Amino acid sequence: MAQAANARSSAGRYEDLQSRGIATSEQADQSRTTAEALDATVLADRAAVANAKVQLQYATIMAPLSGRTGALMVHEGNLVRANDATPLVVINQISPIYVSFGLPEGQLPDLKRYMAHGSVAVEAAAPGETDASQGRITFIDNAVDPTTGQIKVKASFPNEDRRLWPGQFVNVTLTLAVESDAIVVPTAAVQSGQQGTYVFVLKSDKTVELRSIAVEREAAENTIVQNGLTGGEIVVTDGQLRLAAGSRVTVKNGPGEAGEAGGPSGPAVRGVKAAP
Repeated sequence: MAQAANARSSAGRYEDLQSRGIATSEQADQSRTTAEALDATVLADRAAVANAKVQLQYATIMAPLSGRTGALMVHEGNLVRANDATPLVVINQISPIYVSFGLPEGQLPDLKRYMAHGSVAVEAAAPGETDASQGRITFIDNAVDPTTGQIKVKASFPNEDRRLWPGQFVNVTLTLAVESDAIVVPTAAVQSGQQGTYVFVLKSDKTVELRSIAVEREAAENTIVQNGLTGGEIVVTDGQLRLAAGSRVTVKNGPGEAGEAGGPSGPAVRGVKAAP
């Protein structure tokens, strides 16, 4: 760059001398050509420096995300080639983490309706764990898989405690809404007959009453009753085939023989096993 600057100054002086008739045109042209050649050399050198900086960047590998690295696949001394398909290491993002699951297409309209009013809460827990991680629906695929009849859904979890792990199988619970003051009975207590759905209700005199009910829907081992029962009533959960309206029964109390359905969603209807 210093030589190019000196050549430009020299070319300027020769042009001044030529204008006064002291220097020849050949000397002025030669001085100007030398200055232009040195300017071109400076540009070429700058391009070489820029190329060296690019090559230097290849010596540093920047991770596109923060996460946890797995086992190293390439070690010191291994031969690494350009466009090699073998990764150096795999990085999995831990926090936040995404959980993918399939939703039956029959439940898609309900999910879309509730998501239109706001975010939908999701819980995920490994089998056998009681404490679930809390997340939100962040992605719904644009088509239903015709082979499975399900649509792919993703939920994002902060996972600050790193309870969820990449590749792990988890049970996902999708809560669309919470119904308060709902009547819930064990599904085993609900029977179907010619007159519709019914349960046997235990009365205070140890006899049973056949009560027709309207079922709103089933939720796991519990059934939500729309009408026909009130909170606190006792229904029979076992031995219904040997019962009839007015039958006198004996309640079989014992470990695992009596349970309650209900909880935060509303009042429980206790279910018991009975023998005529």
